[in-house]
Amino acid sequence: MSSSEKISRRAFAALAAAAAASMLPAQARPASRTMKRSLIKPPRLHFGDTIALVAPGGRTNDAAIEKAVAKIEQLGFKVRQGANLRAVHGNYGGSVQQRRDDLHAMFRDPEIKAIWCIRGGSGCISLLASLDYALIRAHPKILLGYSDISALHLAIYRHAGLVTFHGPVASSSDSDYANLHMLAVLMDPQPVYTIAMALENKVRGQTEPPYAIRTATHGVATGPLIGGNLSMVSALAGTPYAADFRKAILFIEEVNEEPYRIDRWMTQLDLALGLRRAAGVMIGICENCGPKDDDMALTLDQTLDQHLLPLAIPAVSGYSFGHIRNQFTLPVGIMARLDTHSQTLTLLEPAVS
Repeated sequence: MSSSEKISRRAFAALAAAAAASMLPAQARPASRTMKRSLIKPPRLHFGDTIALVAPGGRTNDAAIEKAVAKIEQLGFKVRQGANLRAVHGNYGGSVQQRRDDLHAMFRDPEIKAIWCIRGGSGCISLLASLDYALIRAHPKILLGYSDISALHLAIYRHAGLVTFHGPVASSSDSDYANLHMLAVLMDPQPVYTIAMALENKVRGQTEPPYAIRTATHGVATGPLIGGNLSMVSALAGTPYAADFRKAILFIEEVNEEPYRIDRWMTQLDLALGLRRAAGVMIGICENCGPKDDDMALTLDQTLDQHLLPLAIPAVSGYSFGHIRNQFTLPVGIMARLDTHSQTLTLLEPAVS
């Protein structure tokens, strides 16, 4: 382990105090603030490495597990299934303890080089107060997934200072575009890496409005990448795990939600920190987020325009990430540049070491 990956006594004490505080009743916990520490990048992935398969959110099944295992092996990696991968607790992938134990075990295991969530679903938010952030920081490795996994990304970034990855889940439909950008970010650390939007998505945008790239305000924004699934980013606002997107490129996406909910969650983020305080706003492809056929409601585009058009910062929608097949991978916390004219996102530093 390099010296940059070691935990100082002071940092460890702070994390231990935070962990102890999390066991107190909510009303007894001290006011939380973002911990200031250097950013840790996990070691890069190599072909032949072992990837852990876990279900920290919604429950899964044998068919999905079989599909995910085959995908990981076809990409050139070995698979280690979490001990509680098949656990079921209502709609969740096991109890809070079972899901937390699987994450801790995989971070602790030196043979595991990456942790790939099989799906999102719901339930990750329940793990945040009892995660061992000192353990995660002491054993940095790749954590990959999207949707409900956004809760883990934001909490781990804020309390462990580890770069994690908003990208495909292990059960996602296969895509050359998604695989290309995911493996480039996870395996090939480059000082600068530019991501263009998926051609397939652009073509669909000609006939399907959610896939169309729309620019509310042109420009170039530079800042760390912070965000995730809109409902989860909104749910964490005001908590010790909230996304601090001030001077950051805020990226958000959603699926299967009506415009009034999109409006509510965007308003909540605006009230919490102020969207204008971000360096830029980048919204992904939000499938099936229009009004119902018999609803007298704003469209998704009209809803987004209410929030994006008043901004003086670069603001776009329809970029190639979200609950879609052809999505690129976003490293949370990495410096990036959003260029609305070229419709690209450029990572300005490697995301792995």
